[in-house]
Amino acid sequence: MSDPIHRPRRMLVTGGAGFIGCNFVRHVLAADRELSVVNVDALTYAGHLASLRGVAEAFGERYRFERADIRDAEAMRRIFAEHGIDTAVHFAAESHVDRSIDGPLLFLDTNVRGTGVLLEAARATWGERRDVRFHHVSTDEVFGSLGEGGLFSEDTPYDPSSPYSASKAASDHLVRAWHRTFGIPITISNCSNNYGPFQFPEKLIPLMIRNALADKALPVYGDGRNVRDWLHVADHCRAIDLVLRQGLPGRTYNVGGHSEKANIEVVHLLCDTVDELRPRADRSRRRDLVAFVKDRPGHDRRYAIDSSRIERELGWGPQLSFEQGLRQTVAWYLEHEGWCDEVTHARYDGGRLGLGG
Repeated sequence: MSDPIHRPRRMLVTGGAGFIGCNFVRHVLAADRELSVVNVDALTYAGHLASLRGVAEAFGERYRFERADIRDAEAMRRIFAEHGIDTAVHFAAESHVDRSIDGPLLFLDTNVRGTGVLLEAARATWGERRDVRFHHVSTDEVFGSLGEGGLFSEDTPYDPSSPYSASKAASDHLVRAWHRTFGIPITISNCSNNYGPFQFPEKLIPLMIRNALADKALPVYGDGRNVRDWLHVADHCRAIDLVLRQGLPGRTYNVGGHSEKANIEVVHLLCDTVDELRPRADRSRRRDLVAFVKDRPGHDRRYAIDSSRIERELGWGPQLSFEQGLRQTVAWYLEHEGWCDEVTHARYDGGRLGLGG
């Protein structure tokens, strides 16, 4: 492998108390012993310090946490300057499609304005420096819905369907514009559906695990045939780290897991895995808990990622099959029911969201 294009030493991670962010913080600190990380998170409902338990003890002075909102321009400029940030990895976002249907303006404010504030803080601090990097983490949802065939490439036109995906599309455009107009060295990654440890239990996989353990109904939207490409968070973290170090400035990389599954397939496999690892007393199947419910407005039918660019140019590929990753994920949630209770307490009761009421 050639020498890295970018060598991060003082990294800002936004949204590092959230699902992907907390996994990424652990990954980069363990992988690069010369790296220091400043984790900035507003600790909204989906960000919790319980997801970072043990990180400060494990990594000492190389890790710092700052509770701050990315929309706070003064705080962001202070953090960039005070900590000598040379690399920003931007996860912080409102991310749940259902919630964007119920309250779209918050998504615009955080995901669009917040990204603009961060870019301006980087520009004010870095000036003409080119030994810096701003990496923006985005989603395949910006591309809209695929038919039965085809894959999203980096050149697929944007066609977002939800307020969430529209806000992420807008933030992607801002990051590219700040690169082209102001010269900030940036990279962007658009990933498929992530799963794994520390995911807030409003998302499909952890919600279904929680409901299955409690013998509650497993709500599947529509006919359950909506297809997603599933990517384990550990594989995603490796991809982001590689892109920000070796990706070309201004370049976008799609990151997918090569694991297309219909939602009902995911739920059935999950039920079977929970049954195996924690069988019910009467040995009945948790598949019987599946309940089809009214579909979400604007629910995209299929997503699928073409990851050939990152595989060809940077040598990345997913290491976990979906079956392996799901089994590990189910086992993690079975072992961490206390974490689930802690992060959802008074924040989320497992109820239906996203009907636009």
